[in-house]
Amino acid sequence: MFVIPVSRHSAEFTRQIERLLAKPERDAVALRTPPLDVSETDQAFILQLDLPGIAKEAVKITIEGRRISIDAVQATAAAPQDASAPAERPLHRERSLTRFSRSVVLPTEVSQSDSKATLESGVLTLTLVKRQPVGASHLTVN
Repeated sequence: MFVIPVSRHSAEFTRQIERLLAKPERDAVALRTPPLDVSETDQAFILQLDLPGIAKEAVKITIEGRRISIDAVQATAAAPQDASAPAERPLHRERSLTRFSRSVVLPTEVSQSDSKATLESGVLTLTLVKRQPVGASHLTVN
């Protein structure tokens, strides 16, 4: 059996270690993969992603053939503009700046010009219209 000596300073030492480990960096950005629902109709794919706290201007959607990439970052809180208002000093912070990123490959290509995106109540809905295959055509010989 091992005996570990415990001094009265060990509790304070433990609290200091916990503070160091629990204190997030001021400018740290948490990367999250938002939950995703995908459904399909005859004409389109419908993707729904949860993006809480994101403004529609902060959402970037890239369509490359079958690959859809969604990237969004929460806006930072603005400093108070009123010079007479006291400046806030954070005492405790658990909420961090969050970046959402997700990439999906669909079974068929989509038409970027016909597709649309809406952000309502923290849910991004993408209606991605399927690219219609070009039918057979005839080529005349000159």
